[in-house]
Amino acid sequence: MDGSLQVLLLLALIIGAAKIGGAISHRLGQAAVLGEMLIGLLLGPTLLNLLHWPIFTTGAGYLEHLVKDVAELGVIFLMLLAGLETDVKAMRQVGLAATVGAVGGMALPFAGGYLLGVAFGLGTYPSIFMGTILTATSVSISAQTLLELGHLRSRVGNAILGAAVIDDVLGIILLSMVIALHQGAQGATGGEPLWLLLVRVTLFFAVGLAAGRWAVPWIVQRSRRWHGQEAPFAVAVVLGLIFAFSAAYFGKVAAITGSYFLGAMLAGDPDLRDPVVEKLRPLAYGFFVPVFFISVGLEGDLVAALKQSGVAFALLILLVAIVAKVFGAGLGVKPFGFNWNEALQVGTGMVSRGEVGLIAAAIGLQAGTINSGVYSVMLTMVLVTTLVTPVLLRLAFKRVRVAEPGAPESEL
Repeated sequence: MDGSLQVLLLLALIIGAAKIGGAISHRLGQAAVLGEMLIGLLLGPTLLNLLHWPIFTTGAGYLEHLVKDVAELGVIFLMLLAGLETDVKAMRQVGLAATVGAVGGMALPFAGGYLLGVAFGLGTYPSIFMGTILTATSVSISAQTLLELGHLRSRVGNAILGAAVIDDVLGIILLSMVIALHQGAQGATGGEPLWLLLVRVTLFFAVGLAAGRWAVPWIVQRSRRWHGQEAPFAVAVVLGLIFAFSAAYFGKVAAITGSYFLGAMLAGDPDLRDPVVEKLRPLAYGFFVPVFFISVGLEGDLVAALKQSGVAFALLILLVAIVAKVFGAGLGVKPFGFNWNEALQVGTGMVSRGEVGLIAAAIGLQAGTINSGVYSVMLTMVLVTTLVTPVLLRLAFKRVRVAEPGAPESEL
């Protein structure tokens, strides 16, 4: 079959299956994102192995890369929307709480992962790196679930989003330090010195903040005078992609941090925000975001990973990954006026590792810091924590819904 026809059929299957899974999940009282990710798990090598069906085998490698690229756009648009939906004033009010929550949400998982690795005889650096991977947080799944629950712009939602951004910055610094120490112990050279990494991260946020405050609003406003259809919307999307690229390439943080940052910069002006949200939401949720949610399940073979790593080790890692994140982040925000229920909600919102955890695990495997067995159990941990986050968040909020200004009841 011609490659372009394979692309058409594969995307039709993925997006159609995602929407069916989301609808079923919503009908059962769960977040739609849970159903979409579970469908992705069934379509992956765990069961149906969609990308290796005979009709797709001639272009399997290309199609796999295509799905990953479209999924990357999906999560970038998802976090751009999350940024646009952010109450910036409310986020400033929880800034200190988010910082301490991020630190707590990193410290306990790191310690738990390290101790567990040592207990299983993995050695010092593999154990340290296991802890490092467990510090990761990917807020994209939590952001979508909070939007469905109507809590994205709540005090708890702002604390989760703020802590996740800080976690991303601290996580990439910790990851770089561990890799550098391991390479130094082995006599290897290469990589950036830590001071340069810190400079790049600082410069990205400083330049991004300045651009978001002065240049970005001016550019979007000027684009309204351009001829052609949807010029302001197109310019906002272009800027979101540029911020995502700059975050990953120059700032060395996750691309989703850049797109979220740009969205938050536009969120304070309803005249700029509302038209972009109105047009980006159907584009993102109708095409790109479903591919991202399905790709989570397509990433790995759950059965094979459990066989390689051992069920007991995998279960203990999962326990540490969930409990340490909930308690670490929750206890971090507790002294800042959050009651115990709100602290539990913040901690739960930080559980998902998502694509950030996958990237960290892949870097460790590539650098030789962890072996394939540890990598497999880390993939299992990432997949399961991403899948359970919508369920745990819904339980943490006890099905209490607060209407999100201008937001639909559910994105299906």
